[in-house]
Amino acid sequence: MNKHLMRQVKELQTKLAKAQEELATTMVEASAGGGAVTIVISGQQKFQSVKISPEAVDPSEIGLLEDLVLAAINEAMEKSQQLAQERLGGLAGGLNIPGF
Repeated sequence: MNKHLMRQVKELQTKLAKAQEELATTMVEASAGGGAVTIVISGQQKFQSVKISPEAVDPSEIGLLEDLVLAAINEAMEKSQQLAQERLGGLAGGLNIPGF
């Protein structure tokens, strides 16, 4: 490899490492049921917290609560994946690299 290409590869590695660090510390939040269930997830798709409003807990409607948790999780994952795409997508330089 020539020196110019090596420098470009190192610059890309540095940018990717920085973007990964930012994703690890950037949180997105999603909720369902008007805030009855709230999920916080990092930009690296690691769940940080699940909050369930006391009003949402009704033993006779546990199925509804389960649906709300699932809806909030799915929304949080979508937001986190969009964040990762925004932060890392441009760094791949148009290459089709899985995960970017």
